[in-house]
Amino acid sequence: MRDIHNALSVRRAISPVSVADNTAQVGQIIDRRGFDSLEFLIAIGSIADADATFVAQVDHGNQSDLSDGAAVPDEMLIATEAAAGFQFDDDNEVRKIGYRGDKRYVRLTITPANNASAALIAAVAVLGHAAQQPVSQPQA
Repeated sequence: MRDIHNALSVRRAISPVSVADNTAQVGQIIDRRGFDSLEFLIAIGSIADADATFVAQVDHGNQSDLSDGAAVPDEMLIATEAAAGFQFDDDNEVRKIGYRGDKRYVRLTITPANNASAALIAAVAVLGHAAQQPVSQPQA
């Protein structure tokens, strides 16, 4: 039986937002407790500005508030932050970046540059390889 539904947990990383400036979109801190894998999925909607770029960064740490947060070294990422980034002509596309480090807390931040018009973005965190299955989905 092929069942991915009961093996994953999906968490909000960055709520759907229209970004019209260069403010960094700092995601929710994702607690990996009970899960061995994490993938961020980034949904890109319409990007109105003709020269905007968006850089993805993944931070990790062991403090629940990420007060010890640091950029994740490249060898602890699956794919690259550059590949997870996007620009003005990437309307209605998706990106993904995985984490294979050993820190408990992880966060995705997307930072725009040269953005003066509406850009629609959202991101979710998919947690997998659960210590206990089936996985119940939290409502937060």
